Amino acid sequence: MAILMYSASSVGSFFTALNDFKLNGMMMRYSRFIPRLYNYCLGIGMVPGKIMPSRAFCSDESQGFPIILIAKQFGTFPFNHGLVGGVVATDRHGPHSSHGEDMVIIQASHVGYDPESRKFGIYRRLQTEDCRHSSNCGKVMGILLWYQEEYEFASRNIILEPSGDTRRISINNLLLRTGRAEGLFLDLERIIAWDDRGNPRLVRSLSTARTFEAAPEFISRVGKCWPREGEDPVPIGKLLTPDLFRFKRDLVADTESQGHLEQNLIDPMPWIVTHPEPALAAAQINTQVEFDRTYRSILMEKGYLGRKLLFIAGLNIDISPRLEQIFPLTKFIPWAAYVQAADGSHFILEQEQVFHALANSDSTNPNEIDLETAIDEMEKAKEITISFDFTETIN
Repeated sequence: MAILMYSASSVGSFFTALNDFKLNGMMMRYSRFIPRLYNYCLGIGMVPGKIMPSRAFCSDESQGFPIILIAKQFGTFPFNHGLVGGVVATDRHGPHSSHGEDMVIIQASHVGYDPESRKFGIYRRLQTEDCRHSSNCGKVMGILLWYQEEYEFASRNIILEPSGDTRRISINNLLLRTGRAEGLFLDLERIIAWDDRGNPRLVRSLSTARTFEAAPEFISRVGKCWPREGEDPVPIGKLLTPDLFRFKRDLVADTESQGHLEQNLIDPMPWIVTHPEPALAAAQINTQVEFDRTYRSILMEKGYLGRKLLFIAGLNIDISPRLEQIFPLTKFIPWAAYVQAADGSHFILEQEQVFHALANSDSTNPNEIDLETAIDEMEKAKEITISFDFTETIN
């Protein structure tokens, strides 16, 4: 019988990554975040009226309010650097660099939050007939579904068997098939016992499963949760922790679209599907991956040479609007920032440094524009006639 084994030496790094992305005490309203960001830009030498902001947000309408605030504070509608799910379109660096003198890029993955249920990943859609809640971010949630179903199958079909002194565990045959192209793959070396010759200690073969002696480490981990002799067998459930499995899937090798977003998430997916709030965990991970990738692409972009540039990444939390609200109360949690001077010198601000840099910047922007006045002025502006006469005069 072929048994799959793999190294879990790096799996703990995903847990560390989530823990290092602090949430408590790092959040600020967008109405304060954006003017503070603008004033920080002035503090590093950017010139009012010459800054071209860009946003790398998902296309969800819940991201509209942050875009409006960016336009209000920076005095121009931001360039679009974003793909669905908060992926950065790095092939747009060149066009962005030609649209202004000083450069700002704001990347944010997003996640909905319902204050009534206190759940992440959902958002009230006011434009639907019954103002119902739906997934947010829908693209991320759609990607998670397959992995969540694979995890649910495994957690129901790995059975802790009641026994005496020898602890036994039954595993569905599907989960033992190593030749699968896709699915959840167990780290069996940590779950079942092995003899001195490296063979699994198989107890019996069933019609759809096989029963093994359990590994001592796993027995110790389960502890008193193991059913006693005379009790019913129990599924492993949440005791199937992320260090005991990984996922494999045949991903489409496309650039910066769904395949790219899924590629960002597949390695840490065991930590995401077992997280109390999977949508929140996925958004955090995607932000971390996208900052690292985009930062490196900025270093290679010729259009940004000799330019002052700020790239900041974080998490947008879209708080579901009440029925009487027009826009959500969106909050921002920064993750990291890259700051570049015109002479090419640069540095990175880690999360707490970014937060304190923003918190110490003024939340009042004397250069902010009045959108209503600006729109009214455009309405009153003298009409310009556009000519469509393409007839050439021949002498």
